[in-house]
Amino acid sequence: MNQTLYSLLLLNLQGFWLLVIITCFIIMITKAQRPNSIEKYSKKQRPKLPPGPKPWPIIGNLPEMLANKPTHRWIHKLMKEMNTEIACIRLGNVYVIPVTSPTIATEFLREQDATFASRSVSMCTDLVSSGYLTTILVPFGDQWKKMKKILSNALLSPHKHLWLREKRTEEANNLMFYVYNKCKNVNDGVGGLVNVRSVARHYCGNVIRKIVFNTRYFGKGMKDGGPSFEEVEHVDSIFVLLKYVYAFSISDYMSCLRELDLDGHQKKLKEALRIIKKYHDPIVQERVKQWNDGAKVDEEDWLDILISLKDANNNPSLTLEEINAQIIELMIASVDNPSNAFEWALAEMINQPKMLQQAIEELDGVVGKERLVQESDIPKLNYVKALAREAFRLHPIAPFNPPHVSMSDTIVGNYFIPKGSHIILSRQELGRNPKVWNEPQKFKPERHLKGDGSDVVLTEPNLKFISFSTGRRGCPGVMLGTTMTVMLFARLLHGFTWSAPSNIPTINLAESKIDISLAEPLVAVAKPRLAPELYHF
Repeated sequence: MNQTLYSLLLLNLQGFWLLVIITCFIIMITKAQRPNSIEKYSKKQRPKLPPGPKPWPIIGNLPEMLANKPTHRWIHKLMKEMNTEIACIRLGNVYVIPVTSPTIATEFLREQDATFASRSVSMCTDLVSSGYLTTILVPFGDQWKKMKKILSNALLSPHKHLWLREKRTEEANNLMFYVYNKCKNVNDGVGGLVNVRSVARHYCGNVIRKIVFNTRYFGKGMKDGGPSFEEVEHVDSIFVLLKYVYAFSISDYMSCLRELDLDGHQKKLKEALRIIKKYHDPIVQERVKQWNDGAKVDEEDWLDILISLKDANNNPSLTLEEINAQIIELMIASVDNPSNAFEWALAEMINQPKMLQQAIEELDGVVGKERLVQESDIPKLNYVKALAREAFRLHPIAPFNPPHVSMSDTIVGNYFIPKGSHIILSRQELGRNPKVWNEPQKFKPERHLKGDGSDVVLTEPNLKFISFSTGRRGCPGVMLGTTMTVMLFARLLHGFTWSAPSNIPTINLAESKIDISLAEPLVAVAKPRLAPELYHF
């Protein structure tokens, strides 16, 4: 019976591939599409591409990509088998260049940053950015320059960061209140079970909603400080966008197949966007009306700033479509890194209690136990920041960073990189490169501490791991990202003791089969360690 089922599945798979290959051949040959500019060279003159698997005609290595899921594991396995830190994998009509060496990565993003300052065009990025109206997902050009300037100067400047501090503090306070309420009613004194992934993601969601919309809740909210149905639906939908926005979809490399949505990504993205817009659009429309009617004259949040920006002729700088699209992009850029880093770091610390104790001792030494951690304490919390850095290094949020697209032919690491190539730096393997890191698979925050006691920062300009990237396409929100990350770590480590549930000897640190998050959300026992009045606001 099993053999028969296997044969039927194999037959269906072969039939599917036959259909795909025939379709691709007919359409691609008809349109006379060819791979990138390497084709203009004769065989004698042709420069050397990075090593990689031999591609099929027209479709490249797409059959292997689709037969070996998840794609990031297939790519990393290929590179290890070839013993290379830079490879070339042709997917359809696109050269994809994965990189695991910090030296080569810095050549791409620092020495030749201007050449690799564009982004790839895909079905998913087109949908999420509403036709490339935003910043992160947008190819190099005037729209990107315009939106990056607005983000850097109007939203993410040091002045605006300070201006929004009270809103961030309000959400850090609510984080304490919410976790306290989840464990305060336990009568045996051992604390309460907390879904750390959920708590961390919703803290990040609360912070970005507060500074964009000046609200924590879309509906009535919850008395315990936690998310209601609306916020759960909203954050879940943001993570759907994050999952599929750069998900190695077959249609990204064979444009003739884009309308078929063979992976089903387009359908899932559209549903997630529908949910997000259901909550965003009424707020934005009402706020625009208030400004137009003169009912609102003072800026209170990022939405007010985006609406009130004027150009040289005193006309609105942004259209309603640009505002809506940029807000969605700000959301997806804010919720994933801090929450993932804390979940992994806490899981590692629970299994290594000495680390947890060292973090608590630092926090008690800097802050004491009579007050809560504030943003002004961050410069002194070097061990806490080392924990965050180590989480970014060993447990990044995604296997690769967003693709950088070559805007001209060039040479990197003695290899030819054709115009149009997609450069993907491996977050996972840069941070685990044994040529750079001693015992790379071990979680060792002390490796980031400096002997002179100087300030530890979360950025890594030499790309030994990726936190906020670097160069023209580096994250403009380093200050906000750092603050959110460190406050999430500091408040929860200072305010509560953490341990594994009584029926679990150690936390399982296995990675998910489909991505590189924890296979199962971290559930841990939290117990308040400060005076009860510090948890009430």
